[in-house]
Amino acid sequence: MRGADRGSAVLLVAIAVVVSGAVGLGLARLGVAAIAAGRAQTAADAAALAGAIAGPEAANALAAANGAQLSGFTAEGDDVVVTVLYQGARATARASDGP
Repeated sequence: MRGADRGSAVLLVAIAVVVSGAVGLGLARLGVAAIAAGRAQTAADAAALAGAIAGPEAANALAAANGAQLSGFTAEGDDVVVTVLYQGARATARASDGP
């Protein structure tokens, strides 16, 4: 290499490293959010089943056992609808005590 081209490969490699790092960080954040959403849904499902059988105290206990916070509980006949929060992710589930 001569003249103005000297050192341009270093600059291109540095840019590629920075872009790769930014993409990797973005993918990691998406992965963390997806895991939190899945765990929130698991906690909501468990809380809804417990709530349908044993009421809001049981729903709250199951949500807490899964690391989530029960933020909503509604009983509609045999159906129960719960909403939980887990690390910023919100999930809702419905369960029934009847057939």
